[in-house]
Amino acid sequence: MIDKTYASAEAALADIADGATLMIGGFGNAGMPAALIDALIAQGARDLTIVNNNAGNADTGLAALIAAKRVCKILCSFPRQADSWHFDRAYRAGEIDLELVPQGTLAERIRAAGAGIGAFYTPTAFGTLLADGKETRRIGDRDYVLEYPIHADYALIKADRADRWGNLVYRDAGRNFNPVMAAAAQLTIVQTQHVAELGELSPESIVTPGIYVDRVVHIECGDPPIKIE
Repeated sequence: MIDKTYASAEAALADIADGATLMIGGFGNAGMPAALIDALIAQGARDLTIVNNNAGNADTGLAALIAAKRVCKILCSFPRQADSWHFDRAYRAGEIDLELVPQGTLAERIRAAGAGIGAFYTPTAFGTLLADGKETRRIGDRDYVLEYPIHADYALIKADRADRWGNLVYRDAGRNFNPVMAAAAQLTIVQTQHVAELGELSPESIVTPGIYVDRVVHIECGDPPIKIE
C-alpha cells in the first residue's frame, strides 16, 4: 500500500546532509513551507545551496535559515527588499554566495530540470552582466542567452491539500514555484494543512501528481514559526 505520509517534519527531513541543494517553494510568504524550514533549522544541516524566488523576509522561514548560518549559496531573482536584513548582513560579510537569476529564467530553469530539457535559449539578460561568460546566439532578429536547468537534491514545498499518494492541490497564489520545484528535485517533501482520503481530490483540481512527491507531512494551521534572535 502506497503511503507517503510521515509522522513529523523532523522524520521527513532527517536524511538531508550537509552540502545539499534544496529548492524551497513560495513567493515571499505565500506558499512558503515554514514548518519544514523550521524543522530543517532544528535538524542542523549546513553549507546548503538554496533555490528560491527571494532571499527571505524578516526573521522567520528562509531568513531564519540564513540567520542560523546554514546557507552557503542562494540562487534567486529578488535578493534585496526592505526586510531582507539577514541576507544583506551575510552577503556583505562574505558568508553567502549569490547567483542572481531573472524571475522568468529562474522558473524556466527549474521547469526544464523537471521536464528533462538539456538547455534553452532566452532573450532575457542578453547584453547585461548576467550574460557574461554564457553562450549566446542570434535567432531570427533577436539575440538569446543559453541557460541550463537547475536540479536539486530536495524540494521543500507547501500544498493546501494532499492525499497519502502525494497528489497535491494548492491554494490560490500558494501555487507559484511549488509545482515546478516538485518535479525538479530528486526527492520532494510536502507540508500540507489537510490530508484528504484517496479519491476525495478531483483529478481536475490536482496540480502536482503524486509521482513527483516522496514525503507528505501534515502541519496543523497556526503553528508558530521559529525565530532566530
